[in-house]
Amino acid sequence: MRWRLIRACARSISGRVMAEPLLALRDVRAGYGDSVVLEGISLDLAEHGSLAVLGRNGVGKSTLLLTIMGYTRLARGAIAWRGEDISRLAPHRRARRGLGWVAQEREIFPSLTVEENLTVAARRGRWSLRAVYDLFPRLAERRRNRGNQLSGGEQQMLATARALMTNPALLLLDEPLEGLAPIIVEELTAAIGRMIADEGTAVILIEQHAELALSLTQDAVVMERGAIVHRAPSRELLEDTATLDRLIGLRIEGENVTPPA
Repeated sequence: MRWRLIRACARSISGRVMAEPLLALRDVRAGYGDSVVLEGISLDLAEHGSLAVLGRNGVGKSTLLLTIMGYTRLARGAIAWRGEDISRLAPHRRARRGLGWVAQEREIFPSLTVEENLTVAARRGRWSLRAVYDLFPRLAERRRNRGNQLSGGEQQMLATARALMTNPALLLLDEPLEGLAPIIVEELTAAIGRMIADEGTAVILIEQHAELALSLTQDAVVMERGAIVHRAPSRELLEDTATLDRLIGLRIEGENVTPPA
């Protein structure tokens, strides 16, 4: 009943029905045990949409992704996937519906080869071994290497490629560029851009490189203390340097990183 009422409210004015969002959060309050981290989070993501989640450290960005995947305690609100309430659904069942997650810790299998990491949870669809090797040529070169024989950047590519092998409709990326060399950042940025622009994979991207995140995505939100305090199209926020500096205080100007064309 709760989600039925929310869906009814989402219908547009003048009798025209708006497209069902791929993912919708409504007044979500969530955290760990008795601790509340997220307060009153509401957002929509369209099919093939892309969203940058920005904010200083410790404001709840990673908790937002964990909540979408079902790893936190939902105290209030609702989460819907293509109109279905998944608020109480287990994480593995959310993954089967098309949610993919690349954790900040990468969590690859160190004793398995690159190819074994990629095939262990693969599902049929657009993203095959050939497709991910085309996206990440380095992984094709390292296909027989074990996970613990890869560099940090290669491990990040593997974690992303492994998530793609589940053929998700939505990929959640938690700071995929953190701590990587500039050349690896450029390769991963190009791959993420291709996923969004060419392959139509919906993405929610958490990234401290604010300008890169905004150059890759369509829309953006900024979080403070577990709440969304600013929303804007990514291009508009990218040009609003005063707001970026006030809300985030993180700029990449002068770094040896080139945003995609």
